[in-house]
Amino acid sequence: MTQLGSDKSAYAAAGVDIEAGDRAVELMKEWIAKTRRPEVIGGIGGFAGLFDASSLAQLKRPVLATSTDGVGTKVAIAQALNRHDTIGYDLVGMVVDDLVVCGAEPLFMTDYIACGKVDPERIAAIVQGIAMACSEAGCALLGGETAEHPGLLGPDDYDLAGAATGVVERDKILGAERVVPGDMVLAMASSGLHSNGYSLVRHVFGTESDLTLDHYVPELGQTLGDELLTPTRIYARDCLAMFEAVEVHAMSHITGGGLANNLARVIPGSCEVRIDRATWLPPPIFGLIQQLGKITQPDLEATFNMGVGMVAIVPPHAVDEAERLLARRDLRAWVCGVVTGPGPEPRKPVRLHGQHVVA
Repeated sequence: MTQLGSDKSAYAAAGVDIEAGDRAVELMKEWIAKTRRPEVIGGIGGFAGLFDASSLAQLKRPVLATSTDGVGTKVAIAQALNRHDTIGYDLVGMVVDDLVVCGAEPLFMTDYIACGKVDPERIAAIVQGIAMACSEAGCALLGGETAEHPGLLGPDDYDLAGAATGVVERDKILGAERVVPGDMVLAMASSGLHSNGYSLVRHVFGTESDLTLDHYVPELGQTLGDELLTPTRIYARDCLAMFEAVEVHAMSHITGGGLANNLARVIPGSCEVRIDRATWLPPPIFGLIQQLGKITQPDLEATFNMGVGMVAIVPPHAVDEAERLLARRDLRAWVCGVVTGPGPEPRKPVRLHGQHVVA
């Protein structure tokens, strides 16, 4: 039986270190301050984050949008490499880019980190990544929670999730009802795997391959671990700039389920989309996973983004200006398909044809 001395609380003896939690909060403050927007009221440490919504009165009919997500088993890669300053970036990307596809500007985000034992420096590194990504997306990190779960999680284990809120004018909401035959499908390059399919990735590299995370892979130009921890691209500000400059009918964030399944969510029943694989070459990591795991192309495409992280559906007259705008923002974009009327039965919202061509 553990004896509790005067210098150790019962809670600490049970495995929860309040002092470590307080130190983690202190280490976070500098990074959280970098995400501050003028609408934020007060600082961290309260029971709730406060955001002045009076500016929304300038909109004719403001509609709030909300999204929540995590990063899945990509955290296992961060933990294996003991590198924790990018996984929070992934979290923000997965959340805010789900908001922007309806046309919404992300306003603020909150996070939740559950861990087996609070390591202040590790928690601060995670929050640093979250804050850097919030700053990139233009949204405030309004608050969060770090919970210690001894006995449920191992001392070095953690998981994280987040939620964000955004706003859009009611008559500017993007979606399937705006899509018509003749619209063009504009693909935007991903930074790699993003944060989806990591259960399969870990299976392939853990059981089907001799490659280790510290192994340098020539075709990747870096170690396997560096490739797998490449942060998710954040498209929010790029897309918002595009909305201001050109007509956009719909957007699709390409996450779990791949290009076809995510794009199908914004295609009306009266239309289909034809995607030409020959318009781009996926980054080498996808071919490596396919080769080592002996994965069929349909399975690969149903799991990963294949190099396309975001898609915009725009009228033909908007294509050139959209591509130029995104290029100026250092985001590669290209036409990968077209919206058509109904194809042969049975209906498929998205049909992929052709093959990726090696340059």
